[in-house]
Amino acid sequence: TADLKAEAQRLGFDLVGIAPAAPPPHAAQLESWLEAGYAGEMAYLARNAVRRADPREAVPGARSIIVCGIHYRAAEPDPALWNDPGRGRISRYAWGDDYHDVLLPKLRALQEWLESRVGRARLGRSYVDTGPVLERPVGVMAGLGFQGKNTLLIHPRQGSWFFIGEILVDAELAYDAPQSIGGCGGCTRCLNACPTQAFVGPYVLDARRCISYLTIELKGPIPRELRPLLGNHIYGCDVCQEVCPWNRRWGRFTTHESFQPRPGIVAPELIELMRLTDDEFRARFKGSPIKRAKRRGLLRNVAVALGNWGDPAAIPALVAALNDHEPLIRGHAAWALGRIGGDDSRHALESRRAVEDDAWVLEEIDLALAALTHAAMST
Repeated sequence: TADLKAEAQRLGFDLVGIAPAAPPPHAAQLESWLEAGYAGEMAYLARNAVRRADPREAVPGARSIIVCGIHYRAAEPDPALWNDPGRGRISRYAWGDDYHDVLLPKLRALQEWLESRVGRARLGRSYVDTGPVLERPVGVMAGLGFQGKNTLLIHPRQGSWFFIGEILVDAELAYDAPQSIGGCGGCTRCLNACPTQAFVGPYVLDARRCISYLTIELKGPIPRELRPLLGNHIYGCDVCQEVCPWNRRWGRFTTHESFQPRPGIVAPELIELMRLTDDEFRARFKGSPIKRAKRRGLLRNVAVALGNWGDPAAIPALVAALNDHEPLIRGHAAWALGRIGGDDSRHALESRRAVEDDAWVLEEIDLALAALTHAAMST
């Protein structure tokens, strides 16, 4: 096990711990969380619920889980850009390369090293949030930290800005003990700071209200009542990590080149993003986690952020988006124009309404026009 950990560090992992392949603490709570509907459209969580609750169901004969972590937090953004409502906020984890492409080859290399040491051709499987593993509870078992009230895995001397991946193996290794220090105590900063109040209570997240879910996992329209709460978040959210005292004091910065910010990624101009074509989107976000949202998802989010910004400078880009080939983008552009207002917005909405054939987009246009009418009568 000592040699294994040394090899993990040689491969570039910042954290490594070993847990027994057994049901993690609180695994039974997954079922009640799913039954409450808190997973939203993430149906894959329910499909693999039994396997998630017991690693031995995922890899028969598994005896140990190797949990590895890599820091991803880069330098702090320029406040002048980060706090500009005309620029989008992107979660720090997506500033660099796709973490799956970085972690998985390292995990497989570590697995191959272990296989060569024990003399077997194959003895397990490697996962980076793509397998049926309750990663954060397993991380707690492996001594990588405690699970905070924001549900994240927090290392008491390194914070929570790290990715984790696992290797399930049928070899018995020396297990690490859970951390004896750490915990949230009476702190509720993350719960109070959440822009959409997504926490039902400590340790319980309603993903349907979480900005990360709404801007990444949700494939359809963002609920209208939540759109104003997103501000200028266009891909993910770090608020519950930013306010965490453990991160403020102990949060580590990454030394890995793969997670350094790509040019123009930290706080991109919203109007510029709103004009991206399909080809431009693919070229700009090749190898980035942002490609997961697809162009229609990202521009949906950008349209909401432009509506929240409320600057008339965004009207031309939103008017152009009213004619986009994606209904998801057209509908959210209509909402944003209704928020910004003005004669140009009204004329564009009326013109699009005359040719629109998507029922949901028509509904968004009508609601936007009604909002404009109401605003005009109020003044």
